[in-house]
Amino acid sequence: MLTFLAFAMVVVFMALIMTKRMSVLTALVIVPITFALLAGFRREIGPMMLQGITALAPTAVMLLFAILYFCIMIDVGLFDPLVRRILAVAGNDPVKIVVGTSVLTLLVSLDGDGSTTYLIVASAFLPLYKRLGLSRLVAASVMIQASGVMNILPWGGPTARAAASLKLEASEIFVPMIPAMAAGAAWVIFVAYLLGKRERERLGAIDPGTFDGDDLTPGDATDVPSTDLRRPKLLLVNFALTIALMAALLVGLLPLPVLFLVAFALALVINFPKIEQQKERMAAHAGNALAVASVICAAGVLTGILSGTKMIDAMGHSVVSLVPAALGPHLAIITGLLSIPFTFFLSNDAFYFGVLPILAQAAATFGISAAEVGRASIIGQPVHLLSPLVPSTYLLVGLAEVELGDHQKFTLKWSAITALVLLAIGLLTAVIPWAGHR
Repeated sequence: MLTFLAFAMVVVFMALIMTKRMSVLTALVIVPITFALLAGFRREIGPMMLQGITALAPTAVMLLFAILYFCIMIDVGLFDPLVRRILAVAGNDPVKIVVGTSVLTLLVSLDGDGSTTYLIVASAFLPLYKRLGLSRLVAASVMIQASGVMNILPWGGPTARAAASLKLEASEIFVPMIPAMAAGAAWVIFVAYLLGKRERERLGAIDPGTFDGDDLTPGDATDVPSTDLRRPKLLLVNFALTIALMAALLVGLLPLPVLFLVAFALALVINFPKIEQQKERMAAHAGNALAVASVICAAGVLTGILSGTKMIDAMGHSVVSLVPAALGPHLAIITGLLSIPFTFFLSNDAFYFGVLPILAQAAATFGISAAEVGRASIIGQPVHLLSPLVPSTYLLVGLAEVELGDHQKFTLKWSAITALVLLAIGLLTAVIPWAGHR
């Protein structure tokens, strides 16, 4: 009965999210409470929920201040010189323009927010695509592939969800995957080169003429930060602060939540010394940050009840019983492959909070750690962003003025290969295990 209720809870949870009958936050709270009551755990529900929320609180804090930090960096113009430089180097060469689009997207995607990334890159490059007659499908394809690779950053969402679902530190999943992410970024740049060459051949020779990136004005995107927020005199200070933050993250100087909390506080004081300015900037970005952090806290209810009721154990044992012994040692690879279609047809929340714990529980039986399964689970993100369930994708196709169906048809094969590159490098570096090679 417990196994039946566990799987029924996952199915109901996914169905409510996919049919949009409930928001992710409300489903994460109401569905597990309902099924815990059906399973007879009335008195234990409160402690289970509190334990789950307590376990995920550091992840929620990390995401909250990471989003706020990078939003402040965008406000003050940290990426502006980079945009101008890339535009100037690209000139009128289709290959350089498409490659420049990929490079700028990879760099701006450090903020972990797809919508902000698309606004910045589209406003910089799409006027040039239109002027030269370059395919905007190519622009959208390159941007979403680059964003998909960078989406595995701890503050991007999927890695935090995987860590929250498996009760791990985000760094345990992300840091070992840095070589794979670097390889994925290199592959995206190579794909941009190939698509740029195709565009050059389609358009024929274009007279490069003279072009200065400083002469370009932003496109029609109205959400680009106002110029009165820019802090050009503090550019080097903000750059040094960001580099120091990344270095501290990689070496594990302090826990991630503490690092981003301190970095955000410093960024706010350095760039907006007046209290009124600080309040204004926090209010401007509070919506995005709070939305993500609140979902992670709500996920604590689901994970707490799954663990406390032993539902996760029941599901794991049932899945293990269905896995042939010959495939058991390959469950990490299977998880990686499944993440490609699953994260396309399901939301990240449904996959990471509903499916991943089951796979991790089954893999544990074969000696595969939760961290290894978690790393495999994030490789499907380049394909996930093509899903009609991703709001930022609609912003991208709107900015590029292309149809979603055309965008998916053009990009799917490239995104799938990008995901396989991430998996292949993960296997080669042994951070994702395969039988006989750990």
